[in-house]
Amino acid sequence: MSLDLPLIWAGIIAFAVLMYVILDGFDLGIGILFPFARSKEERDVMMNTVAPVWDGNETWLVLGGGGLLAAFPLAYSILMPALYLPVLLMLGGLILRGVAFEFRFRARQRGRAFWTQMFSGGSILTTFAQGLILGGFIQGVTVRDDRFAGGPYDWLTPYTMLVAAGLLAGYALLGAAWLMLKTKDNLHGDARRWTGWSAFATAVLLGAVSVATLFAHPRVADRWGLNLGASAGVDWSVLTPLLIIPLIGTAGLFLILDGVRRGSHSRPFIGALVVFLSGYLGLAVGFAPYVVPYAVDFRVAAAPDNALGLMLAGAAFIVPMILAYTAWVYWVFRGKIDEDSGYH
Repeated sequence: MSLDLPLIWAGIIAFAVLMYVILDGFDLGIGILFPFARSKEERDVMMNTVAPVWDGNETWLVLGGGGLLAAFPLAYSILMPALYLPVLLMLGGLILRGVAFEFRFRARQRGRAFWTQMFSGGSILTTFAQGLILGGFIQGVTVRDDRFAGGPYDWLTPYTMLVAAGLLAGYALLGAAWLMLKTKDNLHGDARRWTGWSAFATAVLLGAVSVATLFAHPRVADRWGLNLGASAGVDWSVLTPLLIIPLIGTAGLFLILDGVRRGSHSRPFIGALVVFLSGYLGLAVGFAPYVVPYAVDFRVAAAPDNALGLMLAGAAFIVPMILAYTAWVYWVFRGKIDEDSGYH
């Protein structure tokens, strides 16, 4: 029996993107929350919670982007021109926060204040750009003859701005919940408060994005069994099995709020991961099997099977290695961080 190589590679890239969003999301969230910290010492501890893992987290972005280029070159050739500017903004933000991360610990007092601002600004810029990319992807791109045929600013719409705002709130939630897991004393209390605020903002914005998506894109509404046109109606045979996805998200929010109320160290972070998983599954329902919504599906965009097979042999070695390394690093650097430990 031959392997369905395009489907396998679609799964690998989807998994890599999910891992990136979850792992790099909380360390971007740390930067988003930087302006709310009470002191330089708190910001040092916040940065130290992600110092051992932040650059490794971005490995998944490389795997996702490189995998898209290699496995689905047609999709890459369409999406990159369509989203070129926000991708450049994202890369600029990643470079800025990476430089600021290293320089902040070594700078003198005046320089440290500057690099603190750059780390926060780079994190916010990266997150907002990723939201614009995600929004531009969901709303679809104009394709003619297997080429991008739209304008350079098609990605800049009220819908994509709403998605970007939602992602900022979501990453702040991941960052705050991570701090509840990794810190103690006053900073843990601050993180507890930030988690409650960001959970509320995430719930509101996630609901707004979900509703806006259904009304802006009738194809997505059809996928959910909803007819929002003149003859409005619901196909319960389609909608009922999909209701598990928003129920998963609701369960995640409940876990967050219950953890915040009890002052739990781990429940809010687990709940935040569940919320992001729910949102990711909801997106998959909306545009699968398209790799360029809503014009090119993944089978049409896939590279030849011989190329996919050769790359799969490498991925079968590389992906488990990345997973093993990631698990090992998180295990080694488990536990709480305080002012006397961390990055130097």
